[in-house]
Amino acid sequence: MPPGIYCPMEFWSKGENQNIQVDFLLPTGIYLNLSVPCNASLGAIKQVVWKHAQYEPLYHMLSDPEAYVFTCINQTAEQQELEDEQRRLCDIQPFLPVLRLVAREGDRVKKLINSQISLLIGKGLHEFDSVQDPEVNDFRTKMCQFCEERAAKRQQLSWAAWMEYNFPLQLEPMAKGLGTGLSHTPVKNIFVNVKFQSGGTRGMKQERGILFSGVDSLLHSASCRVFADRSSPCGFMVFSYFFSPQLVVQAGLFHGNEMLCKTVSSSEVNVCSEPVWKQRLDFDINICDLPRMARLCFALYAVIEKAKKARSTKKKSKKAVGSVHYCTKETTDCPIAWVNVMLFDYKDQLKTGECCLHMWSSFPDEKGELLNPMGTVQCNPNTESAAALVICFPNAASHPVYYPSFEQVGNTDVFLRGFLLQLKEILERRSHTELYEHEKDLVWKMRYDIRDQYPQALAKLLTITKWNKHEDVAQMISLLQTWPELPVLNALELLDFSFPDRYVGSFAINSLKKLTDHELFQYLLQLVQVLKYESYLDCELTKFLLDRALSNRKIGHFLFWHLRSEMHVPAVALRFGLILEAYCRGSTHHMKVLMKQGEALSKMKALNEFVKLSSPKATKPQAKEMMHVCMKQETYLEALSHLQSPLNPSIILTEVCVDQCTFMDSKMKPLWIVFNNEETGGGGVGIIFKNGDDLRQDMLTLQMIQLMDVLWKQEGLDLRMTPYGCLSTGDKTGLIEVVMHSDTIANIQLNKSNMAATAAFNKDALLNWLKSKNPGDALEQAIEEFTLSCAGYCVATYVLGIGDRHSDNIMIRETGQLFHIDFGHFLGNFKTKFGINRERVPFILTYDFVHVIQQGKTNNSEKFERFRGYCEKAYMILRRHGPLFLHLFALMKAAGLPELSCSKDIQYLKDSLALGKTDEEALKHFRLKFNEALRESWKTKVNWLAHNVSKDNRQ
Repeated sequence: MPPGIYCPMEFWSKGENQNIQVDFLLPTGIYLNLSVPCNASLGAIKQVVWKHAQYEPLYHMLSDPEAYVFTCINQTAEQQELEDEQRRLCDIQPFLPVLRLVAREGDRVKKLINSQISLLIGKGLHEFDSVQDPEVNDFRTKMCQFCEERAAKRQQLSWAAWMEYNFPLQLEPMAKGLGTGLSHTPVKNIFVNVKFQSGGTRGMKQERGILFSGVDSLLHSASCRVFADRSSPCGFMVFSYFFSPQLVVQAGLFHGNEMLCKTVSSSEVNVCSEPVWKQRLDFDINICDLPRMARLCFALYAVIEKAKKARSTKKKSKKAVGSVHYCTKETTDCPIAWVNVMLFDYKDQLKTGECCLHMWSSFPDEKGELLNPMGTVQCNPNTESAAALVICFPNAASHPVYYPSFEQVGNTDVFLRGFLLQLKEILERRSHTELYEHEKDLVWKMRYDIRDQYPQALAKLLTITKWNKHEDVAQMISLLQTWPELPVLNALELLDFSFPDRYVGSFAINSLKKLTDHELFQYLLQLVQVLKYESYLDCELTKFLLDRALSNRKIGHFLFWHLRSEMHVPAVALRFGLILEAYCRGSTHHMKVLMKQGEALSKMKALNEFVKLSSPKATKPQAKEMMHVCMKQETYLEALSHLQSPLNPSIILTEVCVDQCTFMDSKMKPLWIVFNNEETGGGGVGIIFKNGDDLRQDMLTLQMIQLMDVLWKQEGLDLRMTPYGCLSTGDKTGLIEVVMHSDTIANIQLNKSNMAATAAFNKDALLNWLKSKNPGDALEQAIEEFTLSCAGYCVATYVLGIGDRHSDNIMIRETGQLFHIDFGHFLGNFKTKFGINRERVPFILTYDFVHVIQQGKTNNSEKFERFRGYCEKAYMILRRHGPLFLHLFALMKAAGLPELSCSKDIQYLKDSLALGKTDEEALKHFRLKFNEALRESWKTKVNWLAHNVSKDNRQ
C-alpha cells in the first residue's frame, strides 16, 4: 500500500469545519504540509498554497497561479486532473491527502468541459481515449459533431422555441367523456394545458459494394488462453484412476435468437493455465448466405466426469486395484465463460485475422444453455482477470469482402388469391405459437399480399424469413423499402432482439419518428434497454434518441439518468458512456443542472451511509438528531438547495426542510427528505432516497400503471390512479416521490384500534378515517375517489401479478384515492414461506374496502355493482391492448431484472389477460377471479393480522 494516510469516503463526510493535513507538491520540487478546511474550494486552497510558497526557495521560478492545476489520486486509484477549482476538497475525496501542482497544458475551457463530463457520467474520458478501437473513435467524432450541430441550431431558436425546449408543456391525459361516475361540481377556474409536438427527421442511406467469395468455411482456427491470477500447489497425490476435467470451446452462428446452422465444438484438452487447441472449426453455411447482423458466439466449458458405482440387479462384480473399485462414468458440462463477436465490422467488412476476446463469466438463467446470443458483443473490459479466447478469422479472398447493399428484386411470385382466407387466419392468430412448415411457405409466397393488405403482420413475415439464404434476405430487404409505415405498437415489436437486421431496425425507427414527445417519454425506458441489443455503436436508435433528447430537455433529462444509472455495468459502460458524452457536448447548459443533481445525490448517499453507521449505536430520536446536525452543514445545505427535482425537472427544490427530514426503519434506512417548492402555494415536496435497493422493477411497474391510466382515459374511464415518480440513479440507488397527505392502511387501522391483533379486522377504520379527513359533503366525493381507484388497482395488480401485498404497501390519500407502493414482486413471482404461497387471492379486495365502497351500508348493492362494472370495463380495455404490454415487457428482458428474465415470466401476462380466449370467455374468466378475491378475502385479513403484529410501527 502506498505511504500516507488513507482517506476512505466516510472520512470526508465528517464535520465540515474540521481541518485536514494535506501534502502539496509544487512544480519546483518544494514540499509543503498545510492544514486546510475540508470544505475549502480548490481555488481557495491554491491561494493558501501560494501565500506559503512565497517564503520557500525557488518561488521566483513559479508562474502565475492560473498557469497550474491540481492533480490527485482518486478513489479508483487513477490520477485525476482537477480543472474545476470551484469544487470543494470534501467533494473530490482524494484517496490520499496529497495534491500536486502541475503546469496547465492545452485549451483550459476544453479541458474543464472534459473534466465536468467525466465527473457527470462517472467515467473518465481518458478511458475512451485509451481504447484502441477505430469504431469507438469514429463514433465519438461522428456523434460529437452531430450533437454540436444540434446545439448550434438550438442557439438560433426564437425565444418561444427556446422556452418550448427548456420547459416543454405537458398535456395531462384526460378521459374523453364524463361518464365515469364522478360527481362534478361547477368551478370558477378552468386550467388548460397546451402541448407542442416535434416533427420527424430523415434517416441517412448508405450504399456499399459487394464482393462474394466461394469459400465455405468461416472460422479457420481457434485457440484459447485462460490466464489465472494465482497458482496453488497440489495437496494430494493424483493417480490415474482420478478423472481429469476437460476444457471445450463451443461455437455457434446466430442471427438474433435464430441459429443459422449447427453449433460446432473443439476437441477436449486437459485443464491448464493456457490451454491451446489450434483447431479449425467449420460451419455448414456459405459466406454469401451470412446475414449482415450474424454474430459468432463462443462458450468455454469444462467437461467434468462424475464417478458413479456400477449398478447390477444380480451380483455386484468388484475388480479392485488396491482399495479402489472401477466405476462407471457420467459427464456434465460446467460453463466457465462466454463471448460474442460480430462477423462483419462496423464498416460492413468481413473480419479477418487474429483477435483476442476477453470473456464474460456470468451466464443467463434461462434454460441453462452454454451459448448466450442475447449477450453483448463487447468484450469484458476487466482484462486482467477475464479468460481470453484467441481466434483467427481466415482470409476468405485475396481482397476484402464487404456485405452488399440491398438490390431491387423483381416480383416473380404469383398472387395466390385462393389462399387469402387461409393467410388471414394465420396472420390474425393472437397466440404466438410456432407456424407449421406449410404455413411458413404460404406466408413467404404471399409476402406482397401481406405488404398490401396486412402490413402490420411484418413481424411474422420476418420471423419465417430464412436469414441463412442470401436470396431470401435480399428479397426481404428489397420488399422492406416499399413497406407502408407501421403503427407504434408494431414498430416497437421490431426492436426486439429477434429482429437484428439493420434495415429492419432503421424501418422501425422511421415509424417511431412520428411519436410525440409525450408518447416517446412513455416508452423511453424500453428504448434505452433496446440499445443493449445493438451490435454496433453507430445505429439509428442512438441517433434518434439523441436527436429527440437535444430537442426536448425533459426527454434529455430522463435519457441521461436512464443511461447514467447503468454505468456500473461493464457490458454497457462503454456504449452508454459514449452516448452520455455526446449528449453532454450537445447540451453544455444542461450539464450544470445535471451536475447540481449529481452533487445532491452524492450528499444523500453520504448522509445515508452516515445514518446506517450511527443508527445501531443510538435510539432513533438520537440518530435523527445527528442526521439533522449533519444536514445543517454548509456543504449539505448548499448541495440540497436550488436544484431541479430529478423525479420531475419542472419542479424547483428551493431549500431542504431539515426539521421535517427523517429516515425510515427498514434495513437500508431510506432517507425521507422534504423540500420547499419554488411554486407559490406549491407546498412541500417529499423525496425518498434509497441506497441498497434496485428500483428498476418499481420503475417498470409504475410505467405500466401510468400507461394503463392513459389507455383507460382514452376510453373515457378515469380511475384516479396515482403513478408516483420513481427513478433509478445508480447501482442500487434511486429516488421515490412521496405522495403527500396520505397514509398506509396499517397505520390507519392501528391508530383506530387499541391492539395490533384486532386492527386488521376493524372494518370501520378506513371509513372513519375518510370521514375525519372529508367532513360534510366532501365525504361522498372521497368515497367515489376510493371506489374508482380501488377498481383501477384491483385490475392493475391482477394483470401485472403484483405480489407481497400487505397493509403497509397499500395507501390512501386524504382525498380518498387508494394506491399501491413497493413493487418488489411481479408477474406472478409470489413469496412463499415454508413452501406455502403467501398470495392466496388474485388481488386485494377486502370487506373493509367493500364497506367503504358501500358507504358503510350492508345492503348498498348498487354501489358495489357499479364498482364491479368499473373493474370489468377496465380489464377489457387492457385486454384489447394486450400485445402492447407483451412487447414492452419483452423489450425489458435486456434489463436483467430477476423476475423478468425469460419467456415464462411474460407468459403470466398472456394468462392474466386471457389472450388466447374470446372476449366472452375472458370476461367470464375475470369474473371468476373477482369472486374468488372477494370470497377468499378473509385470508388476506389473516395475513394482515400477522403483519400488523410482527411490524407494529404505527406513526
